[in-house]
Amino acid sequence: MEEVKLEVKEEVKEKEEEAQGGDPAAPDPAATDTLAPAEAPAPAETPAAADTTPVAPQPGANIQAHDTPGFDESQAPDTKTDLTGLFTEKPQSGEVAVGENINFVAKVNAASLLKKPTIKWFKGKWMDLASKSGKNLQLKELYDRNSKVYTFEMQIIAAKPSFAGAYRCEVSSRDKFDSCNFDLTVHGSGLPCPPVSSFCASASKSQVKSEPDEDVWEILQKAPASEYEKIAFQYGITDLRGMLKRLKKMKKEEKKSEGWYLSLCETNTYPSLNVTSADQYSFLKKLDPAYQVEKGHKMKLCIEVANEDVDVKWLKNGQEIQSTGRDESFKYRFKKDGRKHVLIINEATKEDCGHYTVKTNGGESMAELMVSEKELEVYQNIADLTVKAKDEAVFKCEVSDETVKGIWYKNGVEVKADARTNITHIGRIRMFNTFTYVAYPSFFIPEDPPKIHLDCMGHTADSTIVVVAGNKLRLDVPITGDPAPTVVWTKGEKVMTEGDGRLHVESTKGHCIFTIEGADKQDEGLYSVIVRNPAGEDKADINVKVVDAPDPPSAPRILSVGEDSCVVQWDPPKSDGGNPIIGYVLERKKKKSYRWMRLNFDPYTDTTYEAKRMTEGVEYEMRVYAVNAIGMSCHSAASQPFIPVAPTSEPVGLCVDDISDTTVSLKWRTPEHLGSSELDGYGVEYCKEGSDEWVPAFEGLTERTSVIIRDLPTGEKMQFRVRAYNTAGPSAPTSLAQAVTIQKPKIWIPRILRQTLIKKVEETINLVIPFQGKPRPVITWSKDGEHLNPKQVSVRNSDTDTILFIRKSERKDSGKYEVKLQIENVEDTASISIQIVDLPGSPEKLKIMDVWGFNVALEWKPPKDNGNCEITGYMVQKADKKTMEWYTVYELYRRTNCVVADLIMGNEYIFRIYAVNMVGLSLEPCFSADSAYIQKTGFEYKPPIYKEHDFSEAPKFTHPLVSRSVIAGYNATLSCSVRGIPKPKVTWYKNKMDISNEAKYRMFSRQGVLTLEIRKPCSFDGGVYMCKAVNASGEDAVECKLEIRRKYP
Repeated sequence: MEEVKLEVKEEVKEKEEEAQGGDPAAPDPAATDTLAPAEAPAPAETPAAADTTPVAPQPGANIQAHDTPGFDESQAPDTKTDLTGLFTEKPQSGEVAVGENINFVAKVNAASLLKKPTIKWFKGKWMDLASKSGKNLQLKELYDRNSKVYTFEMQIIAAKPSFAGAYRCEVSSRDKFDSCNFDLTVHGSGLPCPPVSSFCASASKSQVKSEPDEDVWEILQKAPASEYEKIAFQYGITDLRGMLKRLKKMKKEEKKSEGWYLSLCETNTYPSLNVTSADQYSFLKKLDPAYQVEKGHKMKLCIEVANEDVDVKWLKNGQEIQSTGRDESFKYRFKKDGRKHVLIINEATKEDCGHYTVKTNGGESMAELMVSEKELEVYQNIADLTVKAKDEAVFKCEVSDETVKGIWYKNGVEVKADARTNITHIGRIRMFNTFTYVAYPSFFIPEDPPKIHLDCMGHTADSTIVVVAGNKLRLDVPITGDPAPTVVWTKGEKVMTEGDGRLHVESTKGHCIFTIEGADKQDEGLYSVIVRNPAGEDKADINVKVVDAPDPPSAPRILSVGEDSCVVQWDPPKSDGGNPIIGYVLERKKKKSYRWMRLNFDPYTDTTYEAKRMTEGVEYEMRVYAVNAIGMSCHSAASQPFIPVAPTSEPVGLCVDDISDTTVSLKWRTPEHLGSSELDGYGVEYCKEGSDEWVPAFEGLTERTSVIIRDLPTGEKMQFRVRAYNTAGPSAPTSLAQAVTIQKPKIWIPRILRQTLIKKVEETINLVIPFQGKPRPVITWSKDGEHLNPKQVSVRNSDTDTILFIRKSERKDSGKYEVKLQIENVEDTASISIQIVDLPGSPEKLKIMDVWGFNVALEWKPPKDNGNCEITGYMVQKADKKTMEWYTVYELYRRTNCVVADLIMGNEYIFRIYAVNMVGLSLEPCFSADSAYIQKTGFEYKPPIYKEHDFSEAPKFTHPLVSRSVIAGYNATLSCSVRGIPKPKVTWYKNKMDISNEAKYRMFSRQGVLTLEIRKPCSFDGGVYMCKAVNASGEDAVECKLEIRRKYP
């Protein structure tokens, strides 16, 4: 608020200076106030004021600030001696003619900066020009790597009068900041310069032709209040307070003139006021939708119309209301005050509920009235009375409604008024009087024993008299007795007399009074009153409790502090004053101030409180009051002075710098926000993944931004976090994005090497095996348990991988290679299988086994050398001896014998065969030793003789019977499966008795599956069932047990 006040004062001061020493030709501020601000110099919002003829050089000329005409270089400030902060060269104020260009240059030396500088250009106090970059404004940035100097340039193209004003350039780099101000003057417009930081042009005051613009005040009137700041920024309005005042004034004027239309008569010189017939009877204020009033209260319905002479009618539920007079006792009254019309309803009742309508010639307004009936309340209840004989007893009560009738009852029976009883009703008060007269004979003198008339006597809570310390204790005890009894007051065994000036004992007719002036804690205790006369004695005990305000609490302790808060704690007072503590009141003050400020106005029940809204860096003190039902204690002693300090923000850039089998190296950067307190150091913690138990990496704090954590468990996934500490405590922690595995020697076999690696002969083998482990492990390669031949195989090792290299592989390089990593006593091994393959050898012993018809049967043997891989097939070719052209019969034939068909009759053929594996065809084929001649004449085919196969098979159960337990009354099935050739004969048995012909059972046989169905079994159907299969080749049997359970146990 202080900054806002200061800015407003500065603006007022600037306006006063302009009013006193400004240009006499400056426009009238009152006239200017009604003009809408023009556009800011954005590409799409540039006003057309640039159409005016410039005075100076041709439009478009690029003029630097120091080359502007009329600028004296001798008067320019010496930038070399005026350097402060980050700038090595600051932008200088300049002048430019309308339509010309001008550049402003700022230079920053980045040799000592850790981060690239950021620059911002402003017009006025807060208009950021980065969003205005476009056709009329361009921002450039250059960097010289040799001198490490950044050059920032702002170029204004085709300057316009609205561009004139004060500008500011700000540059920042991390915690460094610098800024400078400069001015721009635009000549040749014939207009006075607009105020500083205003990108506005008044269209009505300039003689320049401009395009019609949208009125910003109309936009502001239609927009919600939350959009005011955005619209002001868009249209270059900097005086937000003035804008709000003007909007408020415009709304008031609009409200006053609502419903009226102003037109100029053509025949008259002066304007006349014409009111349309539709609006002269319109409402300025209508009825609310609904009203509610309590029964018996007065209700007012108020409206306001535009014309005070209009006729107004009030209706209730569609019926017009007639006035019943101006007296307060009448039901309805009408009141008129100018344009205001009021309907007054006196003493509203339930009958007044309904819809009320007010009508004029210009419309109507309706409201609903609801009357709520207030519940009857008893203001004064009937009190219990104890009176003497022949005295008057008066019972009195007061209720909220005077019209309610009261009925008195005695022991449940209604009491009627008579000579002894008087019942009265005065307003809300009901009274009941009873008079009793007793006459005694003149010769008889009665004796009445003494009696103490107290409602409660003894050591109960009801008999305790509570008095506030310092107040008067007065015990007024009603007594009776004839003759008048004597009264003795005691406290414990001590008789209370008037020896002390504070103590007074008094006896009157029918009462004994015991008074102590200025009661204190010593007067607390059990008091006894004893009354005696010749007829007897009576005694009563009265417990007196003296209560007081509590003692002050202990001095508060500051548990923690924040940026603008602290947590304070205190101990309850030693004495609560006889009444429970209902809360505490806290106060604080600045250390150098004498004014204590209360923090809470309602008692705070807890003994720990968080005080907020304090100023960071200011020293404070706290004190506490205790509160009970009696009052507030004295204040406690003040707390130790403390300063609200916010914890720093979390450290940034936490990452793992290095890792080994037992150590991790971490590094980070300092927090971005340190606050007003110095940084005490950093705390580093770690825990296992999945656990919440964080363990400090070392005792105390470290001031460095990198640490090495040692003695970590190898192979575990660990999570790390770092917190910054200052006076306020630890900051929020910053953690690694994911857990870190503490490395042990581990070989990572690539997926392609997890199966046998197959290479062709003379191919290059280059195996890269990555691993982890620090310090650098010892790596050992072996093949089939033997060391590698360094002449044939090369091994190269690095910190992260090992490479096995064979320039030209041979068949003998096939085998199982093993790599072993070892760090001290921990090691890891992995194996890789390599298979070197080659072309297979030729098949052997190709023979022509038979020739018939157009077919030739061939047979051969596999090659001795399969090329170190499986033979995938053979290629069979034929050739006619006449042409010796080879044709492929089978391209990839798997067997070692085949039949070549579709040969031509009368031709003689020879054959050859190649072996094929995954590498290719064998180098040389195997030729048939003989040739096959296809005869032209026919021949008799002799079919081969085959021995008939015996398919008979003895029965065998492939699925046995399973024992079951079923419920009586429900069909049950037993199933099994059997095979046998020929089909066996199946017989079912129960307890070794054949059941094939019994109607209770049904047997099924489908595709070898045998099923026995037992229809609605009973308890007698339980037992051992057997299935027997018999054929010519043998027999087989299976059995199971069937248990029948009762349907209802």
